[in-house]
Amino acid sequence: MEKFDVIFLGAGSGGYVGAIRSADLGKKVCIIEERDLGGTCLNRGCIPTKALLKSADVYNTIKEAKVFGINVDSFSYDPAGIFNWKENVIKRLVSGIEFLLKSRRVVIIKGRGKIIDNETLEVETPQGKEIVKGENIVIATGSEPARIPAFKIDGINVLTSDDALNLREIPKDILIVGAGAIGIEFATFYSAFGSKVTIVEMMPQVVPTLRDKKIASLIQKILSKEGIDVKVGAKIESIEVKDSKVYSTLSTGEILESEKVLVSIGRKLNSDNIGLENIGVETDKGRIVVDEYLRTNVRNIYAIGDVIGGLLLAHKAMKEGEVVAETIAGDEKKMDYRVLPWAIFSSPEIAVVGLTEEEAKEQGIDVVTGEVPFTANGKAVSMNATDGLVKVVARKEDNVIVGAQIVGPEASIMISELSLAIKKNLTLNDISDTIHTHPTLPETTAEAVKVPLGSVVHIVKR
Repeated sequence: MEKFDVIFLGAGSGGYVGAIRSADLGKKVCIIEERDLGGTCLNRGCIPTKALLKSADVYNTIKEAKVFGINVDSFSYDPAGIFNWKENVIKRLVSGIEFLLKSRRVVIIKGRGKIIDNETLEVETPQGKEIVKGENIVIATGSEPARIPAFKIDGINVLTSDDALNLREIPKDILIVGAGAIGIEFATFYSAFGSKVTIVEMMPQVVPTLRDKKIASLIQKILSKEGIDVKVGAKIESIEVKDSKVYSTLSTGEILESEKVLVSIGRKLNSDNIGLENIGVETDKGRIVVDEYLRTNVRNIYAIGDVIGGLLLAHKAMKEGEVVAETIAGDEKKMDYRVLPWAIFSSPEIAVVGLTEEEAKEQGIDVVTGEVPFTANGKAVSMNATDGLVKVVARKEDNVIVGAQIVGPEASIMISELSLAIKKNLTLNDISDTIHTHPTLPETTAEAVKVPLGSVVHIVKR
């Protein structure tokens, strides 16, 4: 029987990256995947939604072409073509991952794996059961949309995000439950193609994970400006389907009628039925408990990605895959969650890293902040994309940057500079003294850090 140095259970963002890194470090590696290589992010999450949002972006650009002096007499969209584009992107990237794994001689086993003991997995493959042994096992089984019984999800009228990605039509109207990343991104997509979109969020603000009320309020205003009806502080009490219409009753007493309902709240961590009980791996409400080196309480068993909880982000899982591979190879690494950025790919984008002003104050940190709107940025004006701002949060005693929030064009790209700043304990002066290319959007960051320094140029001083 073949024995491996490392077995990865799950080939999602964390699993495939960890497997590649382990192989590059000289390990004999096997990866087990029940569904498609790339996991949720590539097949049912970040990549397909970004492909759809690119179609929406192109369509929006054509709609506003006259602003730029371009006359477009007639244009339309093809729902089938949009979703075919999405499928082609997925196929191309899945194929790429398979090529990368095979180029490292990683053994890929297609099937459902279950841990038998701390060195053995049983895999149910289409050809039958197969036993695989490994010196180290890394659990990377991910998560899936929570199927909350009260919402009566049927995959036809009441949808999960997985279901929505498989729709071959644009609904005339849609109610989206939840104003987090998934809800806002789908709202952006459907609204671009003319759907009447309503978002219902039971928390008092959109993007509930964002602990900055002012920026959350700005995001809600921008969504409303785009024609999206946002209802915060309201809960779905019941959902009924009648004559191919969905009737949603809110806690306010209002009844909303829509063609579809998308439930974009909650994900279930995939820790059930994978054999954890056979070796006594500790869990907490479905979350696999790990230490700072991503080890479980069982000596040679590790876990990464969504299944260990925290922010459910592909880039978090990827980094965890790298860290666990290096730890197994003998170079022990710890995860630094202090600099974990996240983004929502709405229009405009939203990106956050580190602490908000409120979070810093709760930790007893005396802070200074700098805000600059994109209306003060020449590149943003030339793009006709001036909604939003850059906000930087720094420790008052030494001007070390501890957090940043961006709402605006290409926020997901711009946040990386500030992630590096936090990682390397850079100060406001370090960013201010760095020459930024003109005209570019990151100049807004260079201006924002100058506000608390008293040297800002392109906004009115008060």
